[in-house]
Order: sequence, then structure tokens, then C-alpha cells
Amino acid sequence: MNCRVRVGATAREHGLALPGDELIPSAAGAFTHAVTVHCGRHALWNWLVQMGADRAGWYSYDWLDNGRRHSAERIVPELQHPPIGAIFPALPGNRDGFVLVEQETNHWLVLGWPAETGGYLVTWAFVLNEVEPNLTRLVVRARASEDYRFHALPRAMGLWFARLVHFVMQRKQLQGIVRRAERHASEMRKS
Repeated sequence: MNCRVRVGATAREHGLALPGDELIPSAAGAFTHAVTVHCGRHALWNWLVQMGADRAGWYSYDWLDNGRRHSAERIVPELQHPPIGAIFPALPGNRDGFVLVEQETNHWLVLGWPAETGGYLVTWAFVLNEVEPNLTRLVVRARASEDYRFHALPRAMGLWFARLVHFVMQRKQLQGIVRRAERHASEMRKS
């Protein structure tokens, strides 16, 4: 399947209040990406809840964020029902990572990177808006608090680098999710 993905949020999507925005009310930086996926939100949900290193992977550059292990190409049943507070490890072998902060099954999930002082340094929301049957808009927003420092760089420089890295990684992740979800949905329709 030739997967061409345009990762771009509309002006309306940039302006939407999304779940998790309230966790960092005065964000130092926010990045919103979106993509259209040719499957229903229920099918797409399964790929989101199993994300994470030492889980199904991040569907991005596996050599970089998944310890050179290939991200899952199938739905992993035992990863489908993570409880609030579940860790989605950032890198293989790490005990820290993103925490599942809130979710509404088949609609949205919010991951947060806890700050040592409480609250979150970063939030990462994945929102599923079903446009019509078998057509879903996946809107993803990352927000960084004033305390967030990308690799300990000064804030302005760190946010610039974070924006660049986030764009590259998020785009690849969305391409990976779209490819997997659309292929899986097509296989399910054929059977």
C-alpha cells in the first residue's frame, strides 16, 4: 500500500480546545498535527492504546525511539486496556516515560510527562474525530510547560529544537499509524 500522509492540522484544529489542554494552561509551546485515516475511530483506537517502548512501539523511527526493535504490525490484545496511570515508556528499558493521564475509549487519550514538582512538563493528546463511517481525523497536540527544557537547553533554543524534532518524529509516527490502521481495516473488511 502506498501511504502518502499529509501531516497538517487545519486552522480550526489548531484553535480547538482539546482534552489535556487544561493540564498545562499556560504552555510555553504547543504543536498540533492532524491526519485523515481511512478507518473508523474504533479501529484506530487499538493502535494508540498500545503505543510505547517495551509495548508495541511508537511507530516512528524504530532505530531511534524503540531500541532498533520494529514497532508492532498487529493489534496486541494484552495492551488494549491500559489503566489510568499506566506508563508508556519513552525508550526501551526505561521505567519512566509518559503516563496515561486520561482517556475516553475510542475518542481520546492524553499522555503526560510528570514534573518532579507535580503537574506535567509535557502533555500529548491523541483525539479521534470520526468524519464519517470509516473516515477519522486524528488530531495530536503536544504542550510543554514553562519548566520544560529540551536536553537542558535554554528555553527559547530548546523550544526551537523541540519543535523541529517533534515535527519529524510526529510526522513519521502518524505515517506509521495510518499505514497500520488502514491496512488492518482493509484486511478486516475483506474477511
